This record gives sequence, structure tokens and C-alpha cells, in this order.
Amino acid sequence: MQSNAALEYDYSVAKLFTYTAILFGFVGMLIGTLIAAQLAFPELNYLLGEYGTFSRLRPLHTNVVIYGFTLSGVWATFYYSAQRVLKVSMAESKFIMFLGKFHFGLYLVAAVAMVLTLLMGITTSKEYAQMEWPLDIIIVVIWVTWGLAMFALIGIRREKALYISMWYFIACFLGVAMLYLFNNMEVPTYFASGGVGSMMHSVSMYAGTNDALVQWWWGHNAVAFVFTVPIVAMIYYFLPKESGQAVYSYKLSLLSFWGLMFVYLWAGSHHLLWSTVPDWMQTMGSIFSVVLILPSWGSAINMLLTMKGEWNQLTENPLIKFMVLASTFYMLSTLEGPIQAIKSVNAIAHFTDWIPGHVHDGVLGWVAFMIMAALFHMAPRMFKREIYSKKLIEAQFWLQTTAVVLYFTSMWIAGITQGMMWRAVDEYGNLMYSFIDTVTVLHPYYAIRALSGVLFLTGFLMFAYNMVKTMTSSRKLEEEPQFSSPMA
Repeated sequence: MQSNAALEYDYSVAKLFTYTAILFGFVGMLIGTLIAAQLAFPELNYLLGEYGTFSRLRPLHTNVVIYGFTLSGVWATFYYSAQRVLKVSMAESKFIMFLGKFHFGLYLVAAVAMVLTLLMGITTSKEYAQMEWPLDIIIVVIWVTWGLAMFALIGIRREKALYISMWYFIACFLGVAMLYLFNNMEVPTYFASGGVGSMMHSVSMYAGTNDALVQWWWGHNAVAFVFTVPIVAMIYYFLPKESGQAVYSYKLSLLSFWGLMFVYLWAGSHHLLWSTVPDWMQTMGSIFSVVLILPSWGSAINMLLTMKGEWNQLTENPLIKFMVLASTFYMLSTLEGPIQAIKSVNAIAHFTDWIPGHVHDGVLGWVAFMIMAALFHMAPRMFKREIYSKKLIEAQFWLQTTAVVLYFTSMWIAGITQGMMWRAVDEYGNLMYSFIDTVTVLHPYYAIRALSGVLFLTGFLMFAYNMVKTMTSSRKLEEEPQFSSPMA
């Protein structure tokens, strides 16, 4: 083992995942912008035959953003920050380095296969679990490989105390492992139908209400353990590192951690309100969803209070802007979700555009902002060059903030309008509006959503350009910055 003084962190795996985060971020957001435009202008469905329809592209968009962009960002930040908080370099162990590179290689194969199979219409049709069984097996191997690499690093650490970020990364690993295995219990149709069906297609081992419950136990916790837990791990590491401020309260971070772990797991049945699921389970989902505000806000407030007395950094450092606004969007999203889980609100909100509005203020404002800020922080330290352009980051920040606000406000209005029109009846108890009436009324809001997609995608292209220029041609750094990232 190397001595502490000579410790040189190895970022080769973190760099690889950084590249895929940029690539999949662009692809996922491009497809998202196209399908948003298709809702406003249906003729765009016919550009590429069956491969360009909304129904074919929408699963591709969600899966590329979740399992391409977000997971690449999670793993890039993990392989970067874990070495630093554990005070160990991946280069010290050939086994860990092999695991990291094998993890990336197999992930890239699976990600490409996911894109191709979903584009061809090969799908289980289960939300956030569309990949068919051969890909599921590869995904399990990828996940186990990451777990081995994580616990191997923890096993040889020099820093005995596990920083809170590592708790959240461990929770991400364990949570997804358990939930993914249970939800993806499936049998190839060929065997289920006595040799008649396809080997590539499968049927769930659960049926009816049981299948719905297991699916949303997974579906909601895919949001918990991919979009929330590892992103919280990121902000607990990168905000203090970028600002030079100590975390406001370590006790609050632990309280929020155990609160999230206990409560989030049981909120999934709020996706099945007003369904054939037993009423007590629906009520439990609603109650746990409302309680979820406490640990969620605990983390977000902890981050905002970390900046106490240092708010001037918001005007000086655009990365702090991204992280603070990410925390704010996290607070907004984790208040909005529980409100939608209240039965009387859900009666209006469910199946409306308010739901994707809620998802996207979380994904765009919380997840994407945090991943981009984290990668910007990592870039000068991994590539030993200053960030190419501060002005470009500032412009990107305001463009994407405008995009997120346009997105969720247009979808709030559209969703509540939909819900009210669907329920409106005349004095005889007959429905006042046909479905097409609601579609016509919503057209302007769909156009605004498409515009917000164009703005956010443009901002992401600015981010990608800035990152590439940082990697290749910005000024070289003589020594690693201690806190705020140097920018031209």
C-alpha cells in the first residue's frame, strides 16, 4: 500500500462514466424534447415510421435518462468521491481496478443493448423495468460488480469513519438490488405457453393486483434509490467541497438518512390510489408519502444551512448556484409528491400532466442540476485543467432554470385543467367535455413544454461543450484546487 503522503487518486473509471453521462444525457434529453414536441404537434410522430412514434420513443427517453445519464453520473461521482472520503486509491488494488473497468465495460454493453431493444419494441411494458430478461441478468451482474468494488474500497480504507455520502451510496446499492430482483421475477413466454411464445418476451411471475403492487414497490423506489439517495450522497460531498463549508449538522444527516430508508420503501402504493388494491394499502401509501416530507426536507435544509453566512458565494460561484437551486427543487418536488398522494388531490391529479410536471421538476431541477455541478467540480481535479468558461456556466444556469420553471408551471396548469375537465358534469350528471376537448385546450401548454425542452437541451449542449473544452484545451493547473473550482 502507498503511504498517505504519496496517495495519488486514480480517476480512470470516473472519467469513463463521465463521458457516458454526457453522451446519454444528450441522447435522453434530445428524445425527451422530440416526444414533448410530438404531444404538441402530432404530425412529428410520422418522421421515422414505427421507430419515431411517441409510444416507441417514450420508454427509450425514460430509460436512457434514468439508466444512462443518471446512473453514469452516480457512478462517475462514486468512483471519484469514494477514493477521497475513504483515503484510498483504486490504483492500489489491481482487483478493484479490474472490477471498476469490468463494471464500466459491461454497463456500456447493457446500455447499448437497452437502447436497441427498446427501439425495436422489445419490452416488458413495466414502467422503469422495460428491459427483457436477458438484459435483466446482465444488469444484476453489473450491480453486483459495483457492490464488490464499493465494499472492496471500504475494506482497504484508511479513513475509519464512513462519511455520510458513503452511507447513501451503500443504500443505493442495497435498495436497488433488493427491489429490482423482486420486481423482475419473470418467465420467458416460450416456457409459460408450452413452447409457443417467444424466448425474448417474458411474463411476470405475479398477476393482477399483486403484479401492480410489486411493480410500484419497485417503480416508486427506483425514484427513491436512483433519483434521490445517490444524488443526496453527491450533494453531501460536493457542496461542502466546493464551498469550503462544513456540513451544517451531521446528526441531521443521519436522522434524514434513516428516515428516508424507513419511510420511502412503503410509499409506492400511492401510485395505485382509487384502484383494486386493498384500501388499507392505499391509505398506508398516502400516510408514508406525507411523512416522507420530513426526512426529505431534513437533507435539503441541512444543505441550505451549510451555506449559512456564505450566501455571497451564490453570486461568485455558478456551481454553488446549481447546487443550492438543486436543493430547492428537491424541496419543491418532495412537497409536491406527498400532496399528490393525498387521496382527494390524487382524484384530480392522477393520469394528468401534473404527474410528469412533478417528475420533471425533480429530474431536471434536482438530479440533472446536481450531476452537472458535480461533474464540473470533478473536471479540474480529474483532468488538471481549469473549467473552460465561467460565463458559459452562468448562461447555462439561467437558461436551464427558465426551462425547468416553464416546464413545471405549464404542466401544473395543464394537469389541473385536465383533472377538472374530466370530472366536470352538467345538471343531469353527464360529462361536460369529451376527451378531445381537453386535448384541444391543453395545446398551448404542450407547446410551452416543448419549448422548455429545447431550452434545457440547449443548456445541456453548453454543459457538454464546456466539459469537452475543459478536458482538452483549457489552461493547465499546477496544483489541485482545495475548494472552489477555478474557471476561465
